[in-house]
Amino acid sequence: MPLIVFESPDAPAVDVSTPEGGRLVDVCDERSACIPFSCRSASCGTCRIDVLEGAELLDPPADEELDVLEIFGDDPARRRLACQVRFRGGEGRLRVRPCDD
Repeated sequence: MPLIVFESPDAPAVDVSTPEGGRLVDVCDERSACIPFSCRSASCGTCRIDVLEGAELLDPPADEELDVLEIFGDDPARRRLACQVRFRGGEGRLRVRPCDD
């Protein structure tokens, strides 16, 4: 089962073991992770995250997410929208933090 580590410069890291697969936004809600959200529909970019480790555990971004990331000039291999991220099952570690720019 994947381990998700939410890092923040302002708070201690939050480690969450998750069931196989799911939506990152649901994990954030359940564990009060440090990722800010606003629209939750891939339209505002508030929940942009840096993927520090474990990008291979994530499903590829859909067109809506890619459109928003392009507006910000973000590389989808390193930055994603937490409201849109789905992670795959299996073993591994995903480390993310809120985008700082």
